[in-house]
Formats: sequence, C-alpha cells, structure tokens
Amino acid sequence: MSGRKLALFGVCLLALAGAASAAVAATAATTPTNADVSVLPGNDAEDAIAVNPTNPNNVVAMAITLAQDSGLVEGVSFNGGRTWTRQIIGAGDALGEVCCDEQLAWDRFGNLWMTYLLNTNGNIVVALSTDGGLTWTKVAESAPTTVTGNAKPKARPRGQVHAAKYGDQPSIAVGPNSVWVSYTSVPSGEVQAFGANVSGLGSFGSFSALETVPTSNGQGDYGDTAVGPNGEVVVIYQDKTGGEVGANIYTALDPDGLGPAGFGAPRLLAKTNVGGFDYIPAQPDRSVDAEANLAWDRSGGPHNGRLYAVWTQEVGNESNDMDIEVQYSDDKGATWSPAVRVNDDHTANSQFMPSIAVDQSTGNVALSWYDARNDLGAGGSGDTDGVPNDDVQIWATYSTDGGATFVPNLRVSAGTSNAVAAQTGFDYGDYTHAAFQSGTFYPAWSDNSNSAGGNPDGTLHELDLYAARVAIR
Repeated sequence: MSGRKLALFGVCLLALAGAASAAVAATAATTPTNADVSVLPGNDAEDAIAVNPTNPNNVVAMAITLAQDSGLVEGVSFNGGRTWTRQIIGAGDALGEVCCDEQLAWDRFGNLWMTYLLNTNGNIVVALSTDGGLTWTKVAESAPTTVTGNAKPKARPRGQVHAAKYGDQPSIAVGPNSVWVSYTSVPSGEVQAFGANVSGLGSFGSFSALETVPTSNGQGDYGDTAVGPNGEVVVIYQDKTGGEVGANIYTALDPDGLGPAGFGAPRLLAKTNVGGFDYIPAQPDRSVDAEANLAWDRSGGPHNGRLYAVWTQEVGNESNDMDIEVQYSDDKGATWSPAVRVNDDHTANSQFMPSIAVDQSTGNVALSWYDARNDLGAGGSGDTDGVPNDDVQIWATYSTDGGATFVPNLRVSAGTSNAVAAQTGFDYGDYTHAAFQSGTFYPAWSDNSNSAGGNPDGTLHELDLYAARVAIR
C-alpha cells in the first residue's frame, strides 16, 4: 500500500532525556525530561503514542487539535523522541476530516495502524503508515449500525458529527498476525468489532464483517481491545454510558479471532463507582469514565499469555477520591486476580484516565495516569489556583514480575497542569495513552504547565501534547 506524503511544517528540536538520565530506580525516581511534542497554538487533547518494534527509536505521538475544525497534530521521531517532526493530518486531506478519538498500534512487521472518527459522517476509519508515521493511507471505513437505543456518549469536541449514527471511542490493537478495531455504535449502544489478517509490511487481507460484542444490557462504551499470542481477541467496556452513578466493567472473548467462533457472553470483571459522565474538579466540563484498558503479554517470557486490565475506582460514590486498579488473567479473561490499587498516595484526591502497556521484548508492564495527589489547595508546586484536587501531574509505575508487585510511583510530568485554565469545555478529553518497547516507556498527555518552555500560548493557558522517555530495565 502506498500513502500520499503530507506537507511537513516543522521540526521540533526539543530534547527528551537520554537513556542514562531517564533511568528510573525503583526507590529513588527522578522526573524525566519532558518534551512539548506539538508546540502548537490552541488546545491539544486525547493523546495517542506508539513505538516501532522494528526500530524502537521510531516514536509517533498524536493529539486532536482544537485550534481548527478538524485534524490531528502528529509528532514523528526517529531518534527515541530526542527530536520531532510535526505535521497536521486529517484536516480534509486523504484521511478525510478527522474529528477525534484517534488511537495507534504498531505491529511486529513495522506497520503503524491508526483508527479515528470522521467529522463528516461519524464513521470509524482505519489508516496505515509503512514509513514510520510520515505518510498515511486510509485502508478501511466502517459505518455504525442503525439500531436505535438510549446510549448517550459524550459530545464531540468540536462542531458535532452531523450523522444520525456514528461511532464512539474506537480502539485498535495488533496481534502476531492481525489487527483489530472495536467501538460503540451510537445511538444503539452496541459494541462492534472487525479485524484483518496481516502478513508483512504493507501486506494485509480484507477487513472482516462487523461482529457484535455481546453486552450485559445491550450497550457499552469507553473500552479497549487486545489481541493475544494466538490471535484471540478480548474487548473491555463499561455498561453505564451516562450519569455519575457507578457501572459494571465487562470483557468478551473471541477465542479464534478471525475464525468463525465470534465473541462469547460478557464476563463481569469489576464494579466501579465511576459512571459514564462522572464530574470531578480536574475534569469539570468533560467528566471522566472508568476508562478500562487492556494489555496482553505476547513476549514469550515467563508470563506469556497474561492479560492485564486497568480501570478507575471511586472510593465512595461522588467522593472524587478516584484510584487506579489493576488485575490480570491467565485464562483469557475467564477469571481475574483481585484488584490492586497501584497509586500509592495517601490522599483522597483524584487519579484518572489510566493507560497500560506491555513491553513485548521483556514482558514488563507499565502504567501512567493523571494524578491530583499534590493539589491540596494549599499552594506549592502542585497547586496553581488555591482550589484543591483540580491540578494534575502525570504519574506512573511498573512491574517486572508479571504484576505481582509494582515499584513506588514515579512522577513523570515536570510541571503541574490545570484543565480549567485552558477554557475549552473539553478539558483533557476522554483518555490518554502510553507505549512501552525495548525497555523504554513513553507516556503521552496534555499539559499546560509549559515546563518544556515551548507552548506558544504560555503557561496555564491552552494545552499542548507532551511526552517523556522513561528507561525501565
């Protein structure tokens, strides 16, 4: 497949920490150097990042940019994030008019896959890059079903999607020889999935027909997709798509992936007090959900085949005391380990929008999330406005023993951000992401601290796309 080269409009010479300076000790972590990947006027939110397993120095990060009607700001690096080339994609070019909800996944052949939502008709699109993220080709487009229902996903970040039906929060995942996408069809609330065989760089088969993922009450959203060592697929979602009252989190397994079996009955993973629109001081306009995510160990190591799930719990309904919970399964989601809280703060503040990734070269697992632990409303570096629990930083942890233990939390973001100060009504969006490859963990997030010094809007105004490089050995 060949792509149309998009116009590049700048090179970012902001350095990220090298392997030595970014190395993190389990007990004495230092904050890694942060990079402003976008350096763009206006707000950037809902961040994605991926690392090329065939060339771990090739990193791609993205965010939707609210400075225009459509499009994504993309940063491409070929030196481990030390310098970045930037471009705007999906602003009415070969990818169409991109609304939002982009996600990235890099397969073992060097194909970089992206899914996103179109601004024009609400369809879900799959795009492919075979040159490290520099150019893209649209390879599939899926129209959501027309079944009516009562699901009410969060409003789009700009100009509504003008369609009677549209997709919501698609996710994309790769396995040894396949790529899969799942999403919610609106207004039906059905969870749907489709996939394709992948055999090499730029070589893939036709995408399958849509499969319905069984849900407990006919609807689900805000989930994720993972592909196992043998091509099996698991989709995770929460059943409460609106309101602040709690939800159930379910998974569903397709045991043979592109084979004839299809997805089985939903399996309850956990109960959470986080609803579909749960408003907290750090996300007062957009709200948060449990944001359940998956990562599957295909490393061939001692925990090969282990499936991890991360989600958000609230300690007491409407307390705003939110925590990050992790579980794992060694039987493809039939049973799960007890939930373990991985944020180790001693506050009643909010941790939210977790991301999880497995390093397929080692089997190590790492997580990152937005964290308000240092905002007690009493001033200091963790408080920008004297209001408690509305300022955030990015924190992380990791495990080298299959999730049995996690190292003490380490702070990733150098500065402190405040979404209210961005004045967008969109806050940080619906999610953030991280990537983990060859011993290096890359969180990506939206940041208006201006700690890297490149935000054209200054400090505590519009949000830029940030990333950091954390070496984990």
